[in-house]
Amino acid sequence: MNLVIDIGNTLVKMAVFQGDILIKKKISLRLDFLKNLEELEQKYQKPGNIILSSVSKTPSKWLQKLEEGSRLFILDQQLPQVFANLYATPNTLGNDRIALVSAASKHFPTENVLVIDAGTCITYDFKNNKNEYLGGAISPGLEMRYKAMHSYTENLPLLDREEEITLIGNSTNGCMHSGVIYGITAEIDGIIAAYQGQYKDLTIILTGGDAQFLCKRLKNSIFANSNFLLEGLNYILEFNKSQ
Repeated sequence: MNLVIDIGNTLVKMAVFQGDILIKKKISLRLDFLKNLEELEQKYQKPGNIILSSVSKTPSKWLQKLEEGSRLFILDQQLPQVFANLYATPNTLGNDRIALVSAASKHFPTENVLVIDAGTCITYDFKNNKNEYLGGAISPGLEMRYKAMHSYTENLPLLDREEEITLIGNSTNGCMHSGVIYGITAEIDGIIAAYQGQYKDLTIILTGGDAQFLCKRLKNSIFANSNFLLEGLNYILEFNKSQ
């Protein structure tokens, strides 16, 4: 039994895997981490192996709890990776991007893959058919674009995304919605087209919190997988526990 933990600034994602099979996923606030960990351990057997990915320093009492009866792996740039990392600054590559490329390596080891993670930022990560990670791009996500227009102007309101919008906005709010949503989908479609112009047989994966919202608005045929990052972390764990 494997336990995969992804700790963000606010939320914690935990997933129980039996081999490659995702059995249970739980998303909670950071402050509920220990309580939810105990609940998972009561419902399922104590995991033999755990991988932890965190955006910040993990409290020592959390680490002590995780190490009780389990082998703990902490994801960082020094942990052996399942792909060849050709990034020019490998020590700056975020854990989330490492996990996403690892998932691409597992599912599509001999294919060109572009992984698009639509979250706070939109990240584009490319792995070629030789299982080499070359890099990608980072741009502002949906929420960040709305906040930027509000924060850097005097009169534009702070909006939340809406499902139904028109290309031609007939109000200030409508124009902002059109600019953000049509702009972000045009960006994604354009970047996909640029990669397709250079690499044949390109597989495209869309994941992240805004994946489902954006998926139906994109022109390109893509795979939407909300668990892609967790699957990547589990693959890294499976690889390292056998070393």
